[in-house]
Amino acid sequence: MTHETYLLDRATLEDSHTLATYKANGGYRAITKLVEAGTPRMEVIEEIKASGLRGRGGAGFPTGLKLSFMPDPEKDSRPRYIAVNADESEPGTCKDRVLMREDPHGLIEGSLIAALAIQAEAVYIYVRGEYRLPYDRVQAAIDEARAAGLVGQKILGTEFSCEIHMHKGAGAYICGEETGLMESLEGKRGHPRPKPPFPAGHGLWGQPTTVNNVETIFNLPFIIDRGAEWFRKMGTEKSPGNFLCGISGHVENPGVYELPLGISARDVLEKHAGGVWKGRALKAWFPGGSSTGLVPADLIDTPMDHDSIKGIGSMFGTGAMIMLDETACTVRASWVIGRFYDHESCGQCSQCREGTQWLSQIFERIETGRGTLADIDLLEDLAHGMTPGKTICALSDAAAIPTLAVIKHFRAELEEHVHHGGCPLHASGKPVAQEVGA
Repeated sequence: MTHETYLLDRATLEDSHTLATYKANGGYRAITKLVEAGTPRMEVIEEIKASGLRGRGGAGFPTGLKLSFMPDPEKDSRPRYIAVNADESEPGTCKDRVLMREDPHGLIEGSLIAALAIQAEAVYIYVRGEYRLPYDRVQAAIDEARAAGLVGQKILGTEFSCEIHMHKGAGAYICGEETGLMESLEGKRGHPRPKPPFPAGHGLWGQPTTVNNVETIFNLPFIIDRGAEWFRKMGTEKSPGNFLCGISGHVENPGVYELPLGISARDVLEKHAGGVWKGRALKAWFPGGSSTGLVPADLIDTPMDHDSIKGIGSMFGTGAMIMLDETACTVRASWVIGRFYDHESCGQCSQCREGTQWLSQIFERIETGRGTLADIDLLEDLAHGMTPGKTICALSDAAAIPTLAVIKHFRAELEEHVHHGGCPLHASGKPVAQEVGA
């Protein structure tokens, strides 16, 4: 498993967000090569397919395959769009913010390549409302690129044209779901849409649309410039390339690290994040954001790739690891998560609307000493009724999965709370770690 930094190469340079620095370090070389050579769109898609790039937004779906789902423009003349999901809302996740803030032209070039591949006439970048500096940086980069003939009509003097527009969200977690994002872009309430129809056939304003995550898009210029074979030399066979691992919680050096897929979670924790803080032991960790659920410390040697994390009953998600030390209370962490999803549910589906509220209330009851052993079974029954695939979008699943995980791996701690009439860590006088995950 080889490793080299490429996504964050320019991010460490002075003025990395400017067009001059981007172009001086190979920027826009890939899109220039494609448009000047008149590369057929299917050749672009096949190269992305050959790379094995998987979406970095959570689902891990093959990117080239997703692009190929768009209808053939020779048979379907409708306008088509790219929607870039920059509404980074999964608790613990902060990788896209770094890319947009430090290297915004990388997002623009990647968006242009994706647009060329599906013959999109416009790209819409939907940015989390709280990301003020990243939003400003990307908008400034778009303005620079447009002035240089890299965005707009007849890019670089060729027949390829593509506009790029920015849209600022308002801090709603649900708008990170692709159809909720599209509803919000259209000026409506961000309620997810039932599927089918799928975005490739009926997306923004009823037109064919592909939705991709920021980090996914960032990989495209490197794949086109250096080739699919180069990309596959990193990571694993089924999860090629690098990923941006945001590690937070009870570690000495929290941050965003670019690492090869397949690296062990232990290496991420100990070699890059400096280990668990204050000399304490690891108790539990989230592999890829709060919705992936807590797993115990003895699984820390698991490789960080989609299939390996699935093998331990969790999900790779966004690759955002959250670490809890031995003083942390898994019940309190679950209460915090439940409260978050209760607040963020759009309320369309009864399983989600009522289920998230009940999960939050029951975890609070157990944590504050009013719970019973029957509440643990009730939590499990509720969570099974919320997942999988029982609602329009996956928010219900995102609340249910961590609930089932804490019952599976930390049921003894839930029962201890009941027997002690509250949190035993607090009652014993031991310090209770700060809330993590929301």
